[in-house]
Amino acid sequence: MSSVNIIAGSIKLAGELVLPPSATGVVLFAHGSGSSRLSPRNTFVAEVLQQHGIGTLLFDLLTRVEDQDYSTRFNINLLTRRLLTATDWLQTDPKTKDLDIGYFGASTGAAAALQAAATKGTKISAVVSRGGRPDLAGEIALSQVTAPTLLIVGSADYGVIELNQQAYELMRCEKKLTLIPEATHLFEEPGTLGQAAHSAAKWFTQHL
Repeated sequence: MSSVNIIAGSIKLAGELVLPPSATGVVLFAHGSGSSRLSPRNTFVAEVLQQHGIGTLLFDLLTRVEDQDYSTRFNINLLTRRLLTATDWLQTDPKTKDLDIGYFGASTGAAAALQAAATKGTKISAVVSRGGRPDLAGEIALSQVTAPTLLIVGSADYGVIELNQQAYELMRCEKKLTLIPEATHLFEEPGTLGQAAHSAAKWFTQHL
């Protein structure tokens, strides 16, 4: 693991980059509102991906001060710009510039991941959303995503399921919607986060 700093204008965003031997791709994590690169759920998913030979970059989309502002947490355009800055960093860093890139988004981070994927087009190889709010990406961005996209939702995450279904219908790329049995929004039920992580690993393995 190597600690990295990504410069976004006058802001410095901290990240953790892990590249397994012979990694063919790297997945950039976009965490949800009120979370950070230290999110235990995203860290768990990242470790599963690493076990499958996939590199991971977990980084803070917001500074500590910015994250204290509730409205900033839901500023999807700002989160998207930060994600695109981190993507540009991956595309120019000698260790990662030749790797396929994927996005893993949770909660509001999923909307940022899809907006960024729409912007980057074929330069993004795959997107996975876990308990995400893809609807917040907006109809235009959703229709412009070309990267194969997997939406993972808990079968007991009522309300969010319907929002994912609405977003799914607007997408024109290769896509799949997976419900994890008995899981609620944070996948806190025993075994549910593991199921989500392995579904994500399978998707990224296919497309990176």
